Amino acid sequence: MAGLYEKQSETYAKKRPQYPKEWFSMLASLTAGHQRAWDAGCGTGQAAISMAEHYESVVATDVSEGQLRHATAHPKVRYLHTPEHLSEDELVSLVGGEGSLDLVVVATSIHWFDVPLFYAVVSRALRKPGGMLAVWGYNYEIHPFEDALHGQLYPALRPYLDPRAGLAMERYRSLPFPFEPVGVGAEGAPADVDIEVEMTLEDLVGFLNTGSVVTTARAKGVDLEAVTRAALKRVEEQWGGAPTVPRKLVFKAFMLAGRPKC
Repeated sequence: MAGLYEKQSETYAKKRPQYPKEWFSMLASLTAGHQRAWDAGCGTGQAAISMAEHYESVVATDVSEGQLRHATAHPKVRYLHTPEHLSEDELVSLVGGEGSLDLVVVATSIHWFDVPLFYAVVSRALRKPGGMLAVWGYNYEIHPFEDALHGQLYPALRPYLDPRAGLAMERYRSLPFPFEPVGVGAEGAPADVDIEVEMTLEDLVGFLNTGSVVTTARAKGVDLEAVTRAALKRVEEQWGGAPTVPRKLVFKAFMLAGRPKC
């Protein structure tokens, strides 16, 4: 999985939408303590930096060394590389030990994880009571271009999609989530949450190019321009102004949060 995001790590850091600060305030209000948090699959540290506003320290981990090289430095955030071969015991120790964490966040990446292993680590590392796990994601449902992107571009790219990424495309509805609900979605029924961003047309295309499906298709020698031309032309026609003028887009994201069951 790490290789899917190595080559475009710098672009990823620049083009991915920023998560709303309100999300982190809300999540912090649901944890009993605010000492230590973990951003798992942190990428370039976007979520970790926001978590640091509410917790004394944040450990941020990723299997991709390329992503970590472009991560945003912060005095409260410690970035660590986690090779895919680490055991459950090694991961628990790395993130702080048994019962050490108030919050664990997975931002747009849990579909790449060994989910049973990760949940075992989370259940051991969270404080009891009061610790919480939150996961979220988004896909090509981007208002007001849902029809062109999710309805047309996604089907065109689907033959090159890693099956694991399909979890995000169907909004984590089939993601196992054996945690006690806290009012932010539940297994099989994630909460709908929005990410409002200002983007130019170039920004939007840049975002689309950071997707793992694009990396996979290119590696297979696919003529991506031919595959995506119709959908992107439709977006361009619908843009409604100069492509260099930013406009408000809404990523229709989804979230699950819960505590370990007793």
